Amino acid sequence: MWLWVAIACELVGTSVLKAASSHPNVLNVGIVAVGYIASMVGLALALRAGMQVGIAYAVWSGVGTAAIAIIGAVFLGESANLWKFVFIGVIVIGVVGLNLVGE
Repeated sequence: MWLWVAIACELVGTSVLKAASSHPNVLNVGIVAVGYIASMVGLALALRAGMQVGIAYAVWSGVGTAAIAIIGAVFLGESANLWKFVFIGVIVIGVVGLNLVGE
């Protein structure tokens, strides 16, 4: 559960990062900072709960990367093409595979 909280917080921070870089104000920068700090705390709590560090980090970074690529394409006007989504699928397959063999 903590890992999913960490991923959600990282997604919020990274999603607002584009706005914070083009319009740096206290709210945008604060959301990015709180999102990243909360993400690290969530990741640490997932490790404390017994997750293996390699699996936790791979899932955190893989799901985060795939989700941000999708968020960027859908909401932030970033380029999207078939190959981008094919390789997002490869990331997802890797994360699922790690979870299946990680226990």
